[in-house]
Amino acid sequence: MRIPRVILLVLVICWGGPSFAQSDAHSVKVIKFGKLIDGTGKVLANAVVIVKGDRIETVSGGASQIPSGAQVIDLSSYTGMPGLIDVHTHMTYWRDKSSHANPNEDMAKFLPQELVFLAQENARKCIEIGVTTARDLAARNYSDIAMRNLINRGAMVGPRMFVAGPAMFAGAPVPRYDKVYPWVVPNQGEASGVQEVMSLVRQQFGAGVDLIKMFGSTGGFNDVETYQTYTLEEMRAAVETVHTMGKRIAIHSYGPEGARDAVKAGGDTLEHAINIDDATFAEMVRKKIVYVPTVYHNMWYVENYKEFGWPESDNQKILAYEHASEETTRRAIKAGVRIAMGSDAVYELFGHNTEELTYLVKSGMTPEQAIAAATVNGAVALGMEKDLGAVTPGHYADLVAVQGDPLVDISVVLHNVRWVMKGGEVLADKTNTATH
Repeated sequence: MRIPRVILLVLVICWGGPSFAQSDAHSVKVIKFGKLIDGTGKVLANAVVIVKGDRIETVSGGASQIPSGAQVIDLSSYTGMPGLIDVHTHMTYWRDKSSHANPNEDMAKFLPQELVFLAQENARKCIEIGVTTARDLAARNYSDIAMRNLINRGAMVGPRMFVAGPAMFAGAPVPRYDKVYPWVVPNQGEASGVQEVMSLVRQQFGAGVDLIKMFGSTGGFNDVETYQTYTLEEMRAAVETVHTMGKRIAIHSYGPEGARDAVKAGGDTLEHAINIDDATFAEMVRKKIVYVPTVYHNMWYVENYKEFGWPESDNQKILAYEHASEETTRRAIKAGVRIAMGSDAVYELFGHNTEELTYLVKSGMTPEQAIAAATVNGAVALGMEKDLGAVTPGHYADLVAVQGDPLVDISVVLHNVRWVMKGGEVLADKTNTATH
């Protein structure tokens, strides 16, 4: 016997309606902050953020109507802000603390599957300090793709990851690549010449990466040389191919020459570079290219040089590079270049990612500008400003509560993170705040 459509519709409404309503009520969370830095330049007192599922539904200041059945999280004693974005990490660089070997050499002993599992520690440390989104720029054997996928499935706790897989680097005559850079694996990421570069870009996206990382120069760890490794024509070939596919590219350059060509080529972000000339800064502003200076990691290397087995004499050249990085960042700020926070975190630097904010302030940013570097500017670097970097309706519910006022003292962001939500789920809570 066939049931008439009208009766079927009534049955669906009567039977299914209450179930849907109950599900919606359970997915709604209301978070109260004493103060909210929303990422758009506004600061709201007594803010109320209503989250539905993984997105922000409404944001208001003062008294607001609480939806019936919603979970209320009272963080009135804290300052709220958007989840932090670290746009330069190496999440799969995990350190075996029981080993006395150089960690860069030690990485080769692990299977890719082992590294993915062990690097969960790095991912959790990011969440604990309020980093809810990370861009990962160079990983062996596409292990960052595995981490991204596991996190997205909920099988691993960690930040929302945007990954580049094995970074693109030039072959001979580039010096010392195989000895200095632990991410270099034979037959992964190497390309020379326009045609090879274009082919590798397509291959990387076919493998599942989100963006391309291109080494436009040498430089990394205790190597602060600025030897340019790709020509302007090769950089342009990479950029044009990436952009044709609707994706983004980060170009690594330690020196001004590689930086100048990376900007001429139209890369989306420029990583590390020092001594950038004024004309290149002006072009970055015009083309809306984001600068990621990664200042602090150089200091971390100096503090931990014995762990890497470097001679103490290397510290002087690393410190000289760090000072140049600070000065270049200072000039970039004055020139109006958009700057995003990138820690270049490896090994035990995870958990200290946000120390970069201290050095951005030291280089001339206000605390408000530094917070923007770690939120809205990071979202722009990812091309995700409609989804990340702000606490406004429609954005992902990535929220952090800190004790104190980071607009007065940026160290509050570094040391006083008390509560973290990513995509509507509370992943860290040190407040002992009861919910109801």
